[in-house]
Amino acid sequence: MVPDTFTLIATDGEARAGILRTAHGDVPTPVFMPVGTKATVKGVDPDELRRLGATIVLGNTYHLHFRPGAETVAELGGLHRFMGWDGPILTDSGGFQVFSLRDTLLACDEDGVTFRSVYDGESARFTPESVAAVQALLGSDVAMCLDVCPPATATRADAERAVELTTAWARRQAQAPRARGQLLFGIAQGGVDPELRRRSIEEIVGLGFDGHALGGLSVGEGRDAMLETVAAAAPLLPAAKPRYFMGIGDPLGILDVIAHGIDMFDCVLPTRVGRTGSALTWAGRLNLRNARFARDPAPLDDGCDCPACTRFSRAYVRHLVTQREILGLRLLTLHNLRFLTALTAGARAAIEAGRLADFIREARSRLAATPEETLCP
Repeated sequence: MVPDTFTLIATDGEARAGILRTAHGDVPTPVFMPVGTKATVKGVDPDELRRLGATIVLGNTYHLHFRPGAETVAELGGLHRFMGWDGPILTDSGGFQVFSLRDTLLACDEDGVTFRSVYDGESARFTPESVAAVQALLGSDVAMCLDVCPPATATRADAERAVELTTAWARRQAQAPRARGQLLFGIAQGGVDPELRRRSIEEIVGLGFDGHALGGLSVGEGRDAMLETVAAAAPLLPAAKPRYFMGIGDPLGILDVIAHGIDMFDCVLPTRVGRTGSALTWAGRLNLRNARFARDPAPLDDGCDCPACTRFSRAYVRHLVTQREILGLRLLTLHNLRFLTALTAGARAAIEAGRLADFIREARSRLAATPEETLCP
């Protein structure tokens, strides 16, 4: 473990405020990580990300491995220089994509996983050592272990097998070479089964990683079951290391996992719904294609300091969206990212002030989420 990776600043109940230290700078936590799947947060340049409050972004090992290739990125100075982002970057292992794209899965065994590339259909192989090598070439600040992520519908036998392989692969990846200063996070599986989840956490924690993630959630299980699992699992993770929930990005969901002691989270939700014409606001999710906004002079969200809200009306943004103007989708994307970074910063300040419960209560009274908006798409 790299020394002094994480410092706990304050707690409020189970919630935590801290600082994650990386080779490319410090990250105040809790933190929402915008997803830059293919070395870009869709529609947003790095300077804009900084102004929106982003401090760390996520890159996708699966996609970057195929296009443009880790060797190409390395030749061009590494992922930071390649994408023009000088802040911290976390790269996932690509394992989630392998198992979420189940139609491409060919074989999964003790050594690794074989699948067909979504780009050309050719057979490809991921092992703990190969994904470690790819992430080392990319030069990310935080690398993730290769894991097996079963769907919520998996049988207990399949979930148990996923735990076994995830531990075996993590043990091997812990010994693989890394980029200089690169942190390595382990991932615990187990679905919503309390026994399997506890077992996976114990096994992964025992390997001494720099941080720990809860994987295999937000994959189709009910919200109540997911939160019960997080509530039981988070206290089992080391208090002195960062805790990462993989794949949550709706406002209430973010607040829920923060309250249960999660430090880091990511999701494509803010950029994806922006590109479909919707805004995340304190009045819930607004579909700007709706005719009721055609003459609405108000900003997307009162009090928001994003480029959309400080200059343009809902009517104008709706006009751009309905006319398929790229600016409209960009403005919504910028707004949604700012909404989540501001929400997370507000939660951190509330933790430091010892009033997170009041902050969440106030947020719940304002937000108007609907059931289909809760999980990361």
